[in-house]
Amino acid sequence: MSTSSRTSDKPPADRLRGIEAVTDSGLAHLDVEHLLVELLDRVREVLGAETAAVLLLDEPNGQLVATAARGIEAEVYQGVRVPLGQGFAGRVAASRRPVTIENIDDADVVNPLLRERGIRSLLGVPLLAGGQLLGVLHVGTIELRHFDASDVELLQMVADRVALATQTRLSEAERTASVVLQRSLLPQRLPQVPGLEAAFRYSAGAGGTVGGDWYDMFVLPGGWVCVTVGDVVGRGLHAATVMGRLRSSLRSHGMAARDPGTVLDLVDRQLRHFEPGEMATAVVAFVEPSFECLHLSVAGHPAPVVAAAGGGGRYLDVPVDTPLGVASPSRRQVTTVDLPPGSVACFYTDGLVERRAEPLARRLNLLEEVVVAAPPEKVCTTVMNRLIGRERPSDDVALLVVRRQDGHLAPLDVSRPAVASSLGEIRAAVRRWLAQVDASPADVTDLLLAVGEATSNVVEHAYGPQGGTVTVRIELQPPEVVVTVQDNGRWRSPRGTNRGRGSHIMAAVGEVSVTRRSGGTEVVIRRRVGAPEGQP
Repeated sequence: MSTSSRTSDKPPADRLRGIEAVTDSGLAHLDVEHLLVELLDRVREVLGAETAAVLLLDEPNGQLVATAARGIEAEVYQGVRVPLGQGFAGRVAASRRPVTIENIDDADVVNPLLRERGIRSLLGVPLLAGGQLLGVLHVGTIELRHFDASDVELLQMVADRVALATQTRLSEAERTASVVLQRSLLPQRLPQVPGLEAAFRYSAGAGGTVGGDWYDMFVLPGGWVCVTVGDVVGRGLHAATVMGRLRSSLRSHGMAARDPGTVLDLVDRQLRHFEPGEMATAVVAFVEPSFECLHLSVAGHPAPVVAAAGGGGRYLDVPVDTPLGVASPSRRQVTTVDLPPGSVACFYTDGLVERRAEPLARRLNLLEEVVVAAPPEKVCTTVMNRLIGRERPSDDVALLVVRRQDGHLAPLDVSRPAVASSLGEIRAAVRRWLAQVDASPADVTDLLLAVGEATSNVVEHAYGPQGGTVTVRIELQPPEVVVTVQDNGRWRSPRGTNRGRGSHIMAAVGEVSVTRRSGGTEVVIRRRVGAPEGQP
C-alpha cells in the first residue's frame, strides 16, 4: 500500500489562516475542557486528520492523561493513561521532540484504542509553555501518511498556541479551585465562648494564588478551647488541599489529646506517613476552661504576641520545635502562659511579619507595639493597618486574636435543638461559665445537676416528633447565680413510675420556680454562690 505524502488539500495561505483560528478571541470564554475540544476540531481540519487528542501531564504520577479527543473520544471516556517514555505519546513527552509514525504496525504503540480506531499514521508534538511540559498533542490518519517537515512545523506551531491557552485556563481553574477550596475549609465564623472574645482576618498574597495558611478555634470536651494557626509550605490548589487535611487532623487529635504538644506530634506522624515530602509550620494553644492560662506548643512557627491589660505587647520567648513533616523531636515542648482578665493573644502566619527589604526583628517590634489589650476586632484592624497598610503582601496572611474578657461577666445564652446530643454541649458551656465566678466545687456540681435535670425534662416531655429547641440563660445577680431554662412546647404527661424526681433534685439545689404557659415552660433556678447558705 502506498503512503500518502500530502499535507493538505488547502493552499499554504489557508493553512496559516487555520492556525490563527486555533486561538482566536472567540474561544476566550471557554473553559479548559470545551476549549480543547474546539481546538482539536480546528487542528483536524487544518492538518486533514481523522483524529486529534490532547494528553496532559500528571506530574506526581509520571503519566499522561487523555484529557480531550476528537475522532477518538473513547480515550477520554476510558481515562487512558500513558507512562512517560512508553508508547507513542510517552516518547513524545520524554524527548520533548516531535515524533512521527508512518505505520503503527511497525511501531511501539501501547494504546489499543488507536489500532481499534483504524489509525495507521501518527504525528505527535509536545505541549510546552515557558519550557514547562504540559502534555502531548497528536493527530492520526486512517490512511498511511508521510508527515513531512512542514506538517511537523505546522502542528508544533499549533501546539505552542494550544499550550499557552491551556496553561492560562489551567492556571485560572486551579486558582479558582484553590480559592473555593480554601474558603470552604477555613471557618467563616468562630465559636461564641462566654468569657472569651475572638476575631480573625485573612488576606491572600500577591499573584492571586492562595497558599496553605489556616486559622481555627474550637471547643474541646471539658470546656477547654483550642486555638491554632499554621502554614503549609507551597502555594496553589495542592497547598490548600494539604492544609485542609492538616486542619481536620488537628481537630480530630485535639478532641482526644491531653496537651497541644501531643496534638502536634500526632499530626506530624500522620503528615509524614500519608503526605511524605510535605512540610508545614503551626502553633497550637489550649486555653483552660477558667481562661487563666494557655498552654501552647510551636512547630517551626512564629510565636504569638501577648498583651496584658494595662501593658504592651510582648513576643513570647518560647521553645520552637521542628516543623511538621520533618524528623520530629522525641517530645514536643509545651509552655504555659498566664492569661489575666483583659489579656489578648495574637496568633498569625509569617506573611504578616516577613518582608524582603525589612529586617524581621523590626517587623516583630512593630507587631509588639500595635498589639494591645483591646477588643479583638479593634486589634485585628490595627494590626492589618499598620503591618499590611496599602501594599498587598507577597504571601498569605492569617491572623487570629483572642481576648479574655475582664471582670465583667456577661450572661451565657445557649439555644440548642431539644435532643439528647445537645445536653453535653449545654453542660460544657455552663461549666465553662461557672469557672469564671466565685463558685465552690459544690456549687458547680449542684448547678450542673440542676441544669441537666431541667434540660433533660425539656428533651423528654416538651415536644413531639416535630422537635423544638431548649434555651438556657445563666447570669450572675450577686450573690446568686440565676439559671433560666425555656422551651416553647406543650408538655406531655410523664410516662412510667417514680417520675418527678428531677423537680426534687432541682429544689435541693436552690430556689426553683416553674411557669407553664400555652407558649412553653420556663424553669428558673436560683443558687447563692461564694459562701455557705445563711452566711453573708
